Amino acid sequence: MAAVLSLCGALIFFLPSITWSRKVSVQLNPGALAPPPGGDVVHVRAQGDNDTLHFLFCSQGAPTLLMVHTNLSTSTLSVEWSVFLSANSSGSVKVEPGSNILYSRAIVFTRLLEYNDVNNTAQVTSDLYPPYDLHNISWSHVKLSGTSVLLCGPLLLGLLCLKLCAFESEGRAETWPRLLHTADSSQMEVWLDGLHPRAERSRFFLELQAVGGAYPLDSVAVRRSIDDEFTPSIFQVSQWTSATEDGSRGRGFVLWKPVAYRRSPPTLEDATPCRHSDPRPTDGQEVAAASRLVRAFFSQEVAYGLNVTFGLAGGPFYNSSRFLTWTLLAGVGLPPADTFSPLLLAIMAAGLGVPLLILLMGGVYVCTRSPSASSVSSYQPIN
Repeated sequence: MAAVLSLCGALIFFLPSITWSRKVSVQLNPGALAPPPGGDVVHVRAQGDNDTLHFLFCSQGAPTLLMVHTNLSTSTLSVEWSVFLSANSSGSVKVEPGSNILYSRAIVFTRLLEYNDVNNTAQVTSDLYPPYDLHNISWSHVKLSGTSVLLCGPLLLGLLCLKLCAFESEGRAETWPRLLHTADSSQMEVWLDGLHPRAERSRFFLELQAVGGAYPLDSVAVRRSIDDEFTPSIFQVSQWTSATEDGSRGRGFVLWKPVAYRRSPPTLEDATPCRHSDPRPTDGQEVAAASRLVRAFFSQEVAYGLNVTFGLAGGPFYNSSRFLTWTLLAGVGLPPADTFSPLLLAIMAAGLGVPLLILLMGGVYVCTRSPSASSVSSYQPIN
């Protein structure tokens, strides 16, 4: 038994993982004759054998990531720019044929909020400053690099940046929190750099809105693990998911590990915990007014919002580094789940296998050894 366990642990290192891949292409402002005023639209097309994922990242208003999943490998995107820029009606952004759309959802980064944590409790009190409405930021033109997109905007002597990364296959980023991604997902990193705080004990939280039609992102579940190999000291993942018709969850997701980092590149010493609020229904019309892409694509806006708060009681304030970065993953289908890594399985196999092997060998020896001469009784029978 022990030998089998050890052998299995060793073989896991060499067994290839079963993954799938997509052909990813990136296009800036598709169909536009000139750079549009007010912001850019980036179209990331991830083509599979029998389906296509369309990721649209837009800085017209509040930064928005739109995911559209179709069951056709030849589905296309069209933008009617004159109507889109007027922001008067929906339908100017289409993925066609529309009858082949399986799922669509927009994640909108609507507001950044700051509060003065006077008592160091990490609880939002009345010391809340006026929010930064992200649709009012003068965003720069996006920068493309391979399958990644960078967007930055000035914010009170500093920068607020968002970086979108699309993937052709399964893998992990090189820097923490090293979220597991698949070809059905994209990663968004958000960071504050040099933002001038309005108090000596400032903390921040970010407001997100999930907008779409059916199957809203209405619940956050926390999944726990005993393996923290890829994100040291963090043993859980928060999953914001939507239900299917039969009540199960698997249409789409947004997930993150409850940790942010106060410096770049991230290190364990600079990790700061974060927490989320429960998703609540919000006014979809207000979100559509903040995001031009939401208004252009959806005819009915069903919105759920939540806040992600950075820092816990007793922890460092934003002022200590004036930097903060947080990462999330968004995609369709079931959220990718970390299993025990090959290293951990090998350690478990060795830890359990060696003691069991010693016990087994000892038992075999005791049961099979021949009696020695010294063990023969010296007493003789009486005639």
